[in-house]
Amino acid sequence: MKVVLSGGGTAGHINPALALADILRDRGHEVLFAGTPTGVEARLVAQAGIEFVPFEAAGFDRQAPWTLATSTLKILGSARKAKRWMREISPDVVVGFGGYVCIPVGLAAESLGVPVVVHEQNSVMGMANKFLAKRAASVALTYEVAGKDVADASKLVVTGNPVRASIASATRAEGRLMLGVPEDATMLVVFGGSLGARHINQAVCALKSRLLAVDDLYVVHITGPKEYDSVVECLALSKEESRRWTVMAYQDRMPETLAAADCAISRAGATSLAEISALGLPALLVPFPYATEDHQTTNAKAYVASGAAFMLPDDALDSEEFSEKLFALIEDESVRGAMRKAASGFETQDAAAKLAEVVCRCARA
Repeated sequence: MKVVLSGGGTAGHINPALALADILRDRGHEVLFAGTPTGVEARLVAQAGIEFVPFEAAGFDRQAPWTLATSTLKILGSARKAKRWMREISPDVVVGFGGYVCIPVGLAAESLGVPVVVHEQNSVMGMANKFLAKRAASVALTYEVAGKDVADASKLVVTGNPVRASIASATRAEGRLMLGVPEDATMLVVFGGSLGARHINQAVCALKSRLLAVDDLYVVHITGPKEYDSVVECLALSKEESRRWTVMAYQDRMPETLAAADCAISRAGATSLAEISALGLPALLVPFPYATEDHQTTNAKAYVASGAAFMLPDDALDSEEFSEKLFALIEDESVRGAMRKAASGFETQDAAAKLAEVVCRCARA
């Protein structure tokens, strides 16, 4: 079977696609990837050793209505190119993960009678996925609530959000050795996604003295590249303090880092939550308040409702409630134990295999 995956714009669209690719290739299927030439997908897909084919795509700016015409022309042009490409390769199925590039790729597939599967990572369906869902053979969801915009409910299936095998296989011992954290210490990891989160960084820095006063607490603080210098300056760690508080701009070995941690402070993006749940990592979630339709808050609610995480709105980061929830997470093993048990109910480790079954089922004979 030949499968074309498509997605672009953010790593949140690409990582689940790569997790699916791993499963499909292990089963002997051929996988290709269609994305934008300059997006993050070009780099990540190349690193995964998957053939990458670029297509131009762009959205439009509501503040600049004329961009609707230019983006439409670009998408239609790419749809014609994608159609010619698909005639050459004859794919059995196309899987879209979100981002504008999925629209021309999906339109090309539809015009050639190639089945389209859509996967939505968030609790609110993105525009490209919403558009393609009307034409799709199946729509796979991470959260059931995301299916509310799909008229034909028979297309819907909840698979969860796939994570790559490197997440599931990472071990605590491996991560602690890498980070220099003793086995019997408590480790807190702070991260705000690939770009960081300024308000989270500031709130954690403000608690420096209280955090370092906790016996055997180690903090791994991933600031985001643009925030690194200001966090280092704000913390002003002494040599002794830096033994227990590691600051880094970016961490490309997140599987080992998360596996090493006892608890986390994080935004509530789809990929972060999938990785947290796959590892059963207790967390304090602070949704990004400006996400489309506040979907990070909706994402997080499922984890909070199950008991797998605490949640706090961004505008409460400077309140006493933030420190109360954070120190409950750090100091109370019974709280963390209950969260770990609840996280296992999300079955995230099986999501890639479930999605692969949907894809195989929809592929044309």
